[in-house]
Amino acid sequence: MPVCIGNAPCSWGVEFAEDPRNPTWQTVLEECARAGYRGIELGPVGFMPEDPAVLGQALAAHDLELIGGVVFRPFHDPRQWDDVMDGAVRTCMALVAHGAEHLVLIDSISPRRAPTAGRADEAEQMEPAEWRAYRDRIATIAKLGSEEYGLTVGIHAHAAGFMDFEPELERLLDEVDGRVLKICFDTGHHSYAGFDPVAFMRRYIERISYVHFKDIDPAVKAAVIANRTGFYDACGQGIFCNLGKGDVDFLAVRQLLLDRGFDGWCTVEQDCDPTLDVSPIDDARANRAYLASIGFH
Repeated sequence: MPVCIGNAPCSWGVEFAEDPRNPTWQTVLEECARAGYRGIELGPVGFMPEDPAVLGQALAAHDLELIGGVVFRPFHDPRQWDDVMDGAVRTCMALVAHGAEHLVLIDSISPRRAPTAGRADEAEQMEPAEWRAYRDRIATIAKLGSEEYGLTVGIHAHAAGFMDFEPELERLLDEVDGRVLKICFDTGHHSYAGFDPVAFMRRYIERISYVHFKDIDPAVKAAVIANRTGFYDACGQGIFCNLGKGDVDFLAVRQLLLDRGFDGWCTVEQDCDPTLDVSPIDDARANRAYLASIGFH
């Protein structure tokens, strides 16, 4: 299929299923469709109904396809392995029930890493044994998703976790079988980490199975780096801006995807702080209009 454009519940401020500030899942589906998107991610498992009949009927009513789902859990913490496994199994089951393809693995934010988001030279590194166990936990879930559930599994680098900076991502890709672990590439997090997203995409396009479109406000990024601002405060200051307003070269991204014959989903993610006075549907519409203006129809 050609490149298709979707969105995700995090663009409505939904990061954790039980957050009382979340909009309803019905609102997210309705506004996503109304803003012009063809698909949506599951969001944190438990936010959308886990009864396939209920969610399936709602997706059909809005003519939306379920694209995939994210396991945003503490892969870095061996004490929370049961939590990671719970999120992985439930997400896999939901995706299979609706014919979705993409299982995305994200190491959740660590207190050891949050203070140095965007500053690779200052970030704490794992000791060798800790890294090996961490890598193996990611590989275990990747094999679960790919071999037991038939999903395409992608690792997603994320600011303030232990899978954040380009050298860590490349090390993981070298050490885990590419047949079970692809890349869910996030343009914004790669920029936040201080690296060139387009250059990375050129090197690894054959392993990229799924793309998250996110942009970074360069002025906010410069300020939070200079002021040593932590990740959550940076979000509150608006580091994730509307597409086309930041430092990610989406025209180059589009050309690269076209040149390499990428035919799959690209999902908008504009993480927003639910405590701020924002209008997710207005941002979703603006982002869709921008993508259409540069040829993503």
